[in-house]
Amino acid sequence: VLSFIIFICYIASLAASFMMAPLLEFLLALFLFFAYASKLNEKFRGVHWPLADFLRCVTAAIIYFAISIAAVSKYSDGASKAAGVFGFAATIVFAIDFYITFNDLVTFLKQGSSDSPEGHKAE
Repeated sequence: VLSFIIFICYIASLAASFMMAPLLEFLLALFLFFAYASKLNEKFRGVHWPLADFLRCVTAAIIYFAISIAAVSKYSDGASKAAGVFGFAATIVFAIDFYITFNDLVTFLKQGSSDSPEGHKAE
């Protein structure tokens, strides 16, 4: 939702050149949300879903931080300032999501490395 709000703010601002990053992040987050909601992560075991979510969080936090600094410092209209402020909020949200996802990724990798045929028989 925050990515969509930032996208709308960038469309209405003079910094319209930054609108592609929030749009792509919104679409990617929407895809991963529906992938987890429809249990695609259980159907397609070859894809490392926690790693994909982790990389999305890291890149989103970095990109939002960079474009927010540019929007706030370079443009003076209200919509650019609002997009920058929402971008800083999104940076914090994605950093928190990065931390949570990192813990899930570590658990996922430990579980994957300890999988053996004997472990499945015992379960």
